[in-house]
Amino acid sequence: MTSMTEVCCPEFDPTPWEGVTHHWVDKLFLCDSVPQLFHMPLPGIYGKTISNMWKKAEHLGIAPETKDFMLLSYDHSPWKSELYMSVTADSHEADIAMFNSNYISKVFDGPYKNVPTYLKTFESYLETSGQTAEKYYFYYTTCPKCAKKYGHNYIVILAKI
Repeated sequence: MTSMTEVCCPEFDPTPWEGVTHHWVDKLFLCDSVPQLFHMPLPGIYGKTISNMWKKAEHLGIAPETKDFMLLSYDHSPWKSELYMSVTADSHEADIAMFNSNYISKVFDGPYKNVPTYLKTFESYLETSGQTAEKYYFYYTTCPKCAKKYGHNYIVILAKI
């Protein structure tokens, strides 16, 4: 068990993510999925899946430096979430996705249970800027223990435009 003095996630700086448009060309992500119940990950499976993804990326030599680590979640149904972990190279031994698009991001700070409210706020933000989202991805910037340690639970929503 991790003590409150131990940190496994780097401290997140929201500035480069708040209201910014990102143009990703050939950005690589290791893919996996997790079952969920009404958009809530099943206990224990989410963390285990992320650990397995990280071990696979390390084994293949494509794991990013900790400061460059990013995990995106795409909930395409109430029953399943797709996970995308940033990696440094492609590999024929893994399911790798390549993102090539523009994404607008907005940062929220608070509990996971507020995601529906954050999404409504973000949709209003996009509407006022004349943008329409094709898809939404969620970037959970720290694990729950590190969020508690830092005193912030930043959640970045990225809209593919």
